[in-house]
Amino acid sequence: MNLDVLLSSMSPDVYSRLRQAAETGKWPDGTALDENQKSVCLQAVMLYQAKVEQSNEHMTLGADGNIVHKSKREFRNELDESYSASTDIPNSQTIAKFKENDF
Repeated sequence: MNLDVLLSSMSPDVYSRLRQAAETGKWPDGTALDENQKSVCLQAVMLYQAKVEQSNEHMTLGADGNIVHKSKREFRNELDESYSASTDIPNSQTIAKFKENDF
């Protein structure tokens, strides 16, 4: 099968099911994958990650086909950036913020 045809016909839902099957070794209905199915699922997931998803998440395949590795510093920086973007007043001592009407 042509890889471009395979990728264009693979929806994000199919990708997530294949990814879950590759991670757990089971189909969503609980049936175990045989060795050939595991291999094909893993290859399809890796191809989708590299060509379509092009994620920069840790331990995924990047667009160049190499595994993305991140250091602790990169993880910390991402966390700090997401925290700063989600709060008005960043404070390194804040654990959780609640509004009066949250409870």
